[in-house]
This record gives sequence, C-alpha cells and structure tokens, in this order.
Amino acid sequence: MKKYLLGFLLISFLSVEAQIKQPALSPTQTVIQEFGLSKLELVYSRPSIKGRTLFKEGSELGPLGSVWRTGANNATKLKVNDPITIAGKNVDTGSYAIYTIPGKKMWTIIINSDSKKWGTQYNEKDDLFRVDVPAETLKSSVETFTMQFANISAENCDLQLMWGNTLINIPITTNVRDRIRVQVEKALSADNVTSSVYQQAANFYYEYDKDYDKALTNITKAVGEKTDKFWYYLLKAKIEKALGDKVAAKQSAETCRTLATEQKNDDYVRFATMLIKSL
Repeated sequence: MKKYLLGFLLISFLSVEAQIKQPALSPTQTVIQEFGLSKLELVYSRPSIKGRTLFKEGSELGPLGSVWRTGANNATKLKVNDPITIAGKNVDTGSYAIYTIPGKKMWTIIINSDSKKWGTQYNEKDDLFRVDVPAETLKSSVETFTMQFANISAENCDLQLMWGNTLINIPITTNVRDRIRVQVEKALSADNVTSSVYQQAANFYYEYDKDYDKALTNITKAVGEKTDKFWYYLLKAKIEKALGDKVAAKQSAETCRTLATEQKNDDYVRFATMLIKSL
C-alpha cells in the first residue's frame, strides 16, 4: 500500500512538473480599432527575427513566393463588423484569415474565409480573393512582427505589416457618408429639431459632404439668437472660413474665445485663437 501511495505521489509530482508555464515565443496580440460606424478586430501572433533570415529566397521566415501565415501559430484573423473594402475588394461582415505571399517588390494579400485553421493548414479553395500591394522599405529594422491600423480617417485606413525593413500597407475603406446623410435628413425633418441636431447636421455637411452652404444654414440655426455653447461658434467660424468670409469667421471665433474663457475651457480658447491667426 505504501509503495502504491509513493508511486502515485511521484506520478502526480511529475505531472505537475510537466506543466511549467513559460512566456510564449510568439505572443498573441489583439488590436481593436474603431472605424467608420463600427470596429475592426485583428488577432495575430508576433514572432521575432532572432538573427534568422527574413523575406528572402528560401529564408527561414517568410520565404519569397510561398504562402505565409502572416505571423505565427494560428492564422492571422480579421473580424469585420461592418462591410468594408480591402484593396478595392468588397468584404462583408464576418471573420477572415489573412495570408500573404512575400515578394521582392510586390506582396500578394490573401483573404481567406476560414479563420479557424492553424496557420500552416491553408487551403486555397477557401480564398475570397487575392490582391497585390507594393512592398516598401523601412529605415529602421523592426525585430518583432507588427501589425497595426494606421492613417485612420472616417472612411479610410491602412492595415500595416512591419517586419525587418519591410512595410506593407493594405488599404481599407468603408462607406459611412451615405448612411449618415440618411440619418441627418431624417433628424432634420422631425417636428421639433433641437439645436444639437442642427449642430450635428452642420458638422456632417462641413466634415463629410463639404457642402459649406448647408453647413452654415444649420449651424446658424443651432446658434440661434444666443447660446453659451462655445464649440458651436468654433464650428461656425470654420465653416465661414471655408466659405471665404474671413470677417464673419473672425467674429464667430472671437465669440467662441470669449465664452470659452468665461467657462474656463483653455483648449477652445487656444483653438479659437489659432483660427483667428490663420485668417
């Protein structure tokens, strides 16, 4: 009985010893980026070069002309929560795997419908599409494989891949302008339109549609006879500047600065002052 108990304890000890937790060689990173009216979610693993050859003929890492999992471990996954285009190709909501084929001057980007496979289990039949994008050269070498969303605006961003001295920019777009316009027009047609709705409409026509006449009409209604909302006046000044009315723009900016000073908002005091100096 004692021998059995000792044997059981030894096996248990060895089992515990076998479960030694260590840092991942290629740690996983999750990137969540607000984009358009929704968000993009990227999950990928980050290997490091560690002196190995990279993006060359027959190299240890990312050999030229071969399908690469674009990271390590599981395939790199992109979750799309709102329809987008990737390099001009339509992509609906869902989860996708991103594979690549490195090249000397051009890379092939592969969007694959199966995001649950281990990275080396790639199957071409699951491809949605392939597109080619140019490879760029970085001045400084990046040791650990990095992916990020960059150059972000309301309807455009780039998914960047960086490793070694290589940079890949994958353009992504979305359409929010048309959908926001529908919301704006519906809100403006309501029986009781608030100053906040007029201000939001003015911001839409100024920032997105570049229809400065409509923007001015709506911000003028938002301001009304009198308001202490200094940020309204700053938007009004920007619109008037865009229309080439420097006198009105200066007056609106000065009103913004006065109200912001009274309400102790240093940021808008600075913004208004900068706008006045730009006239």
